[in-house]
Amino acid sequence: MGLSKTIWTNPTEFLRNQQPENPVLFFSPSALQAAARRFIDGFPGMVTYAVKSNPGEEVIENLAAAGIRGYDCASAFEIDLIRRLAPDAAIHYNNPVRARAEILHAVEKGVKSYSVDSKSELAKLIELVPTADTEISVRFKLPVSGAAYNFGAKFGATVELATELLKTVAEAGFIPSITFHPGTQCTDPAAWETYIRTAADIARDAGVTIARLNVGGGFPSHRLSGVLPQLEATFQLIDRVATESFGDERPLLVCEPGRALCGDAFTLAARIKALRDDTHVFLNDGVYGSLTELPLIGVIDRIEVLSPNGDRRQGPTVPRIVFGPTCDSVDRLPGEVPLPADIHEGDYVIVQGMGAYSVVTNSRFNGFGELQMATVLSLRV
Repeated sequence: MGLSKTIWTNPTEFLRNQQPENPVLFFSPSALQAAARRFIDGFPGMVTYAVKSNPGEEVIENLAAAGIRGYDCASAFEIDLIRRLAPDAAIHYNNPVRARAEILHAVEKGVKSYSVDSKSELAKLIELVPTADTEISVRFKLPVSGAAYNFGAKFGATVELATELLKTVAEAGFIPSITFHPGTQCTDPAAWETYIRTAADIARDAGVTIARLNVGGGFPSHRLSGVLPQLEATFQLIDRVATESFGDERPLLVCEPGRALCGDAFTLAARIKALRDDTHVFLNDGVYGSLTELPLIGVIDRIEVLSPNGDRRQGPTVPRIVFGPTCDSVDRLPGEVPLPADIHEGDYVIVQGMGAYSVVTNSRFNGFGELQMATVLSLRV
């Protein structure tokens, strides 16, 4: 999959002229840079990008152009990608479990910030990472609240363990910090409050003044028509609660949005390959392709349907069972998707907000998964 050099006015112009048989992701650089500026202007601290959500070179280059100066990396591949595309950027290696070879690779590439959530992994960092100007951020977890799914099921120390780890980080001579992740797609700003107050308790109980508090990702993209992301309200809450919780020892703040930066910069066009007995809709994309995330955190309802000529289908909405193209029965979108009653085979189903976890999870299972990318000035159809 490569990015087209032609810049189209919008997805409708492309579809009308090209009539693609395979799925297309439309990319708007202006939408991506606007999302970056919204964070840079609004968040009361350093904004870093979670590379895992979309590591496309066009994404990194446009975020760098917009002013993003830090990147949350989870692998040697992502570290190398950032060193190549944004060589002067700060890299936070925040996958808390790493092989020794991965740690040594990060050291070689000049990485100065790591997260940790266990004694065994902290021992590796103490053994392999130089202490000079190096930050180790202890990651803790709380019971999930207000998120689409629970990040703490895999990562994060208990409050008690985090307190012990933070003491050890400081005693070993590293720059002590704390990090957490409230979960994904947190539409309620209050999801951050308890975490921030608990982080302050951990620092006080450990007797450590932390340098930075990383409030994680979890910032939502626009998935549902009736639920707009409350980013500014979230920024204000984080700012206020950090001051209330830490007082004069308030640390510098860091965030690491992924989907909130890249999600709304891409729109998917999937073609209806069959309308079986006017009941089941079969698309040329599905959960083994760029729609992998939908069964995990729910359908995006920002959907329109265009005819091959680019005319919008405007019939009354009808709930439809929607399948992907493979011969696997789990290749189905969750629930029933509201689509116009007058859809036809060959129409294009346009799904907004498809920039996160779509390109990286797209597979070639069953021989499907060929995905084209086109650049557009606007994502409006």
